Amino acid sequence: MNAGTVSPSPSPAPGHPRRTAADRAASAGLAVTVLVAGFFTGVIGPLIAIACGSCQDGVRGPLRFDGALIAVARYAVPLVTLGTVAGVFASRRCGRVAGAGLGVLAALLVTMLVLGRFTA
Repeated sequence: MNAGTVSPSPSPAPGHPRRTAADRAASAGLAVTVLVAGFFTGVIGPLIAIACGSCQDGVRGPLRFDGALIAVARYAVPLVTLGTVAGVFASRRCGRVAGAGLGVLAALLVTMLVLGRFTA
């Protein structure tokens, strides 16, 4: 190694530029968006699913698929949310990962709304 050519840090591989501060800020913004959507889907979604405007107490009667509704809200939504947030920070294509995760969260919300409509 030549004494005059010491580089302070290794250069990135060709075709893979380093992440800039704007890239990191975009990743953080997407992660916050996914967390808010996951909170809405996991907490507010089941309440909307069992709400009933014409029922006496405002809640739909005994549900046929109450176990499935709780399982989706308790297990599937947090796993998708945390997996998407991890993918946003780990991937170079954080927009695609966040978009896919938000799409899955939307599908889980629709699933919970459908499950909440069936009474026993």
